[in-house]
Amino acid sequence: MSMLSQRFLDDLSQVKPPFDCSPSLPPAAYHDPGVLAAENAAIFSKGWVGLGRADRWKAPGDFSTNEVAGVPVAVLRDKQGVLRAYANTCRHRGAKLLEGCGTVQRITCPFHAWTYGLDGALRGAPRMGHAVDFDTDEFGLKAFRAEERDGFAFLCMDDTTAGIDSWLGDFSAVHAPWPLDSLVTTRRRELEVGCNWKLFLEVFNEYYHLPYVHGGTFGTIYGEPDPADDVTGAFTTQFGLTKGTGGLKEDEQTHTLPSIPRLDGRSRDGTRYTWAFPAMTFAAGTEAMWVYEARPLGPARCYVTMSVCFPQETIDSDGFDTKAAYYYERMDDALEEDRGVLESQQEGMSSAYARQGRFSELEPSVANFAFWYAEQMKTA
Repeated sequence: MSMLSQRFLDDLSQVKPPFDCSPSLPPAAYHDPGVLAAENAAIFSKGWVGLGRADRWKAPGDFSTNEVAGVPVAVLRDKQGVLRAYANTCRHRGAKLLEGCGTVQRITCPFHAWTYGLDGALRGAPRMGHAVDFDTDEFGLKAFRAEERDGFAFLCMDDTTAGIDSWLGDFSAVHAPWPLDSLVTTRRRELEVGCNWKLFLEVFNEYYHLPYVHGGTFGTIYGEPDPADDVTGAFTTQFGLTKGTGGLKEDEQTHTLPSIPRLDGRSRDGTRYTWAFPAMTFAAGTEAMWVYEARPLGPARCYVTMSVCFPQETIDSDGFDTKAAYYYERMDDALEEDRGVLESQQEGMSSAYARQGRFSELEPSVANFAFWYAEQMKTA
């Protein structure tokens, strides 16, 4: 039986291409707890979820913890350098094994000291010698699929979902001008925002709000964008030329860092904005890339991670730290400008009188996500 109301399903059924004829997502998608539960079941539990940049786990034993679809998850790099993901739950009596992030040589439960290797195998279980037919091989951690592509990390909790390459389609080909796999994260920021996770990702992928929300900072840098690319895979992407760099404010363009090596043609003169469904988005610019992840904390609140990345050659150049600070400031200011309107939008979207809207010609990527989302939610 569907978790969703018939009215919601009827409204959602109208969301379909072409985007110049389609309504936007129903307001309930942004505030209804039942919709969030359905999203966890149909999208986050079944799809490949982007976890940001893979260099977060640099060395063997580096780990971080998260929740995906309400499930505590631990992601780490094993002794062979392979990225792994496990249910963050002890196989004895279910205690959480790891908290936060850090580096470990092994995973030891804080409750009864069951100990696991970085490969997830149970290595030690004190005082279990009396248990009849207790086989440690049968009590390893529950593993999820974890993959790296183009320097990004992805997790999938459903063994029946097609592999990562099928999920991403021509993602790598579309982004080939940028050496995404070799870009290095130089700054990472985490925060909570008082809006639905989709609202946060939508605003990053449309040009419509730029002159109104960012008009005094960087909004005039962006020209008229190209149409959204026709792609295969669970993502949407759009390129646009810029007058200067989109990575800096209008009045700070003199602090520009070197362009990404071997980036040429139109790619060197603009920014490509990409949304890897469901919850990771990034901008590949002339000198840098900035990445956002948004995880639902509830229907009207999300946990956001922002990462800024540069080529190693740029990081090694003279004066990098001084100039990079201007890029970080631009990202922070943009986030705060967006945050204000997003939290206000969340209040309006939660009104009983909110209704489906229509897509502007400057919102094709938002529409592409809506079409994908509508298809996924049919199974909820």
